[in-house]
Amino acid sequence: MFPSLPVPPEPPMLRPASRAQLARYGAGVAITVFAILSQYFVPEAVPALRPVYGTLVGDLAVVYGVPVLAFLLLVGAGPLRHWADRMPLATLEGLRWYGLLSLLALVIVLALAVVYTAVDPSALKLLDRPNPALQQAVGNPWLYVALSFVVGAFEETIFRGWIFGFWRDQPGSWIVPAIWTSVVFAGVHLYYATTYGPAAPLIFPSLFLLGFAFAAAYRASGGNLVVVALLHGANDATAFLTLVNANLGDVLHYAVILVGALVGLVLYLRPSAASVPPPGASA
Repeated sequence: MFPSLPVPPEPPMLRPASRAQLARYGAGVAITVFAILSQYFVPEAVPALRPVYGTLVGDLAVVYGVPVLAFLLLVGAGPLRHWADRMPLATLEGLRWYGLLSLLALVIVLALAVVYTAVDPSALKLLDRPNPALQQAVGNPWLYVALSFVVGAFEETIFRGWIFGFWRDQPGSWIVPAIWTSVVFAGVHLYYATTYGPAAPLIFPSLFLLGFAFAAAYRASGGNLVVVALLHGANDATAFLTLVNANLGDVLHYAVILVGALVGLVLYLRPSAASVPPPGASA
């Protein structure tokens, strides 16, 4: 199902994290999840904080600033040290994983739509509800197109750089951390569940596979965050671009997916085209 991935040699001095390191990491993950989800309940529970969450700057400071500060203090910048390394390899890996798993997500969504049509067709009508993120951008869509790349950089630094990246230097398979961190990534997008209710399962598989694709690309490049951040930003930006020109936004979105899938096909047929990451990225 997945494209062939080069397997680097195991680093000679690889040691599992200590209990103290795991405890600090766990605290960072918990703080991150709470900070992101707080936007959904804290303004109602604590009216005095509504002005903070009610502004774009304040909301971003809580949702992204708090996790970044927490991880810097608890874990440090070590997992981010290769954030701009091996750009050619990172570009190839980012495009192929994004393209192929985005296509897989489309297939899954279509299959689920068929099931919904047979079991509960009325639930599909819930997808006609306005997307709350797009609604916020109606007044100034270009601002949100640009902001997408800022948010993409923050989310990739937090989720792939720290939450998944912590396990890059740990012994064992990368698959399990990639799966559960992608589940967390999808789960914090709670507004899809509150907006679309029973139809939300049509959306969350795409979010999970998006997170998994970025984790796989990050791992395959040995820790590059630049490419996955740009792909993340482009994925979100094209959605906001549909508010300016619906056809252009959709064409650009699927064009990137198609290019990535073609890159994936080429690398699958010519696996030697992708070089092996250096020691430091666990298999």
